[in-house]
Amino acid sequence: MRSKALSFLKYTFLILCSFVSIFPFYWMIAGATNTSNQIAEGKLSIGSNLLKNLSDLLEGYNIPLIMWNSLKVSLITAVLSLIVTSMAAFGFEKFTTRKSEIIYSILLLFMMIPFATLVIPLFKMMAGLDLINQHLAIILPSISNIFLIFFFRQSFKSFPDDIIDSGRVEGAGNYKIFFKLVFPMMKSAYAAAAIYSFMNAWNSYLLPLIILQTEDKYTMTLLISGLSSASYVANYGVQMVAITIATMPTLVLFLIMQKSFVAGMTGSLKA
Repeated sequence: MRSKALSFLKYTFLILCSFVSIFPFYWMIAGATNTSNQIAEGKLSIGSNLLKNLSDLLEGYNIPLIMWNSLKVSLITAVLSLIVTSMAAFGFEKFTTRKSEIIYSILLLFMMIPFATLVIPLFKMMAGLDLINQHLAIILPSISNIFLIFFFRQSFKSFPDDIIDSGRVEGAGNYKIFFKLVFPMMKSAYAAAAIYSFMNAWNSYLLPLIILQTEDKYTMTLLISGLSSASYVANYGVQMVAITIATMPTLVLFLIMQKSFVAGMTGSLKA
């Protein structure tokens, strides 16, 4: 009887947590179909104003271009970040020296520095390189992600050294071993890192805010921020439509790669 009561409480708690997690997403979808006044009044049901909100958004902003900007920045950042951070992590783990451990420890300490403190130095660096209002100025600082170096190194700890040694016996160099042996067996870890890197780049706001200065270079985060301050009377319906559109790519990516994401987070190998 006691076990049944505990199970009931456990599942009740899990259901409540699931509801709390899903409700904001539902409210976003419902808000995209209602007028601004209906949203302000707290209406939670699906409305009939979706096409009007979408039309107003498309008339005021070049959504396809802005979506393309976000996708371009996020995809390039994710691909380059996976290559650079995984190779760095592989070197730290499989070619360990005293100096490399000191460097790795310093890198981990850098994770404690708030990104806001780096904004002014990054702006000056990009201005010196004449990259202001260029997407490259957002991509370059995001490639070397310290968390991903840490994540990949933890994943490489479970990679068998015997496979690396066998590759060396066959005459393969370090780069060939990495791309021909290590990469194919660590697909789950790469999938998890790809989701994290893509979402991190897609949701980036502070750096694009100070770097991008014209609307044709804007990303979705800047568009949503601009919608909230575009006029004295906020159009919540249009904002909700923009937020919904901005959420779709990351949602689709996660749904497609969720199994690999879970496997990667648990550190499993896939031959």
